[in-house]
Amino acid sequence: MTPPSKELLVQMKGIVKRFPGVVANDHVNFELRAGEVHGLLGENGAGKTTLMNVLYGILRPEEGEIYIQGKKVDIGSPREAIGLGIGMVHQHFKLVEPHTVLENILLGLKEPAFILNVKDAANKVLEISKRYELPVDPKARIWQLSMGERQRVEILKALYRGASILVLDEPTSVLTPPETRELFRFIAQMAAEGRSVVFITHKLDEVMAVSDRVTVLRAGRNVDTLQRKQLDKTKLASMMVGREVLFTLRRKPVIAGETVLDMRQVTVMGDKGFPAVKNVTLAIREGEIFGVAGIAGNGQRELTEAITGMRPIVSGEVRLCGNDIGRESISHRIEHGIAYIPEDRVGVAAPRGLTVAQDLVLRKYREKPFSNRVLLNPHEIGDNAERLIKDFNIMVSGKDALARTLSGGNLQKLILARELSGSPKLIVAAYPTRGLDVGATEYVRGLLLRQREAGAALLMVSEDLDEILSLSDRIAVMYGGEIVGTFSASEANIEQIGLMMGGSLRRP
Repeated sequence: MTPPSKELLVQMKGIVKRFPGVVANDHVNFELRAGEVHGLLGENGAGKTTLMNVLYGILRPEEGEIYIQGKKVDIGSPREAIGLGIGMVHQHFKLVEPHTVLENILLGLKEPAFILNVKDAANKVLEISKRYELPVDPKARIWQLSMGERQRVEILKALYRGASILVLDEPTSVLTPPETRELFRFIAQMAAEGRSVVFITHKLDEVMAVSDRVTVLRAGRNVDTLQRKQLDKTKLASMMVGREVLFTLRRKPVIAGETVLDMRQVTVMGDKGFPAVKNVTLAIREGEIFGVAGIAGNGQRELTEAITGMRPIVSGEVRLCGNDIGRESISHRIEHGIAYIPEDRVGVAAPRGLTVAQDLVLRKYREKPFSNRVLLNPHEIGDNAERLIKDFNIMVSGKDALARTLSGGNLQKLILARELSGSPKLIVAAYPTRGLDVGATEYVRGLLLRQREAGAALLMVSEDLDEILSLSDRIAVMYGGEIVGTFSASEANIEQIGLMMGGSLRRP
């Protein structure tokens, strides 16, 4: 069989895209060849997704040109991009949860205009599913599917529409290790057929494993494009952030102290009226990081909300330093030493309309010197903000900027500054580095380890097994609202944990 040709398929020349106060793409160039897997790397805010949204027709550039197979094109909408053979799977899926898989795949199709043969359409979906080993039930409703299955639906949508160019934006962020390997197999099959894939990720090991070439962006500009043989993890990281990055953080020996969090047979209801946490028992001690691994949607969010008081428990006990807090308010738990780093940074952690200075005193605005419980003290609030902005290296125009306008990494630093500045006894950290670039990830992980060394107890929820394994002293796996296995860090096995995350294994 003759290997597919590597002719130039896409050229993006001098792309400029501006938003208020920022140039997201500053004369960026990007090329994609037929049969190529092209990695796209950069820090949060480097302009990766913006560039691909321009290619997909979601955004229109102020300057620049796009060529598809040598022909200049003006892509004004996703429909036009689809017509050119371009498909995109976004980091946050664009699916209608009450509808079926088949309905989601067919939504928005221009043809047929009047009569749709549902049976033929379902057969075509099954044919594509079988060809690419992307099993999914066309009749299943989206809300019934795991995150990995939902991603398959998004990919099938693109393939059903005839995509020869597929953009995958942070595609492994919701996958277990076995699912990630299946995705890589699919990507390799696409490339072998002469189709092309743009792979956006902050995970350097993954981009090196699947890419033929890698383009690095920093601050909206091109840094370089490297061939597979030139790829080096340390080099790529320094290109992304402009400095040397430490990949292995030293976890100092710490003798665990007294029990801080003690949960016994705790059950919590989910939003759909069914138990989301089922009879969970765990204990975390001073100077210990207790990692909770699992795919999102298996009770982790409800577990963290039950600990922090954001969700009531149905039964069981939650004790903090020996005191029952299961029915206590959020403010009571904050006052007694619980810090919370939520997974929803914008919706939960940065309430609309608050400035950086105001956000930084959310935990303690009732206390002196920030207020006398009647009136706030703007001077002290401002001084506090300036100190924390400096101490935590938060990149922001000023203390009066709206918190919601910060980039992902800087918003996470703001949350950490607010939550950790009061020497908490228990830190509940949900996906603390999700979506962060390699530099911000290094910073956050180092900060959590320093809190451990200072004697805090940490419960850390993460889907990143490398993070779980490198930071945790003990590890639990959640599936279906239950803890299906607990390990010490020394005995943890990544394959075994991955199987448990997918529901294929349970430890006695």
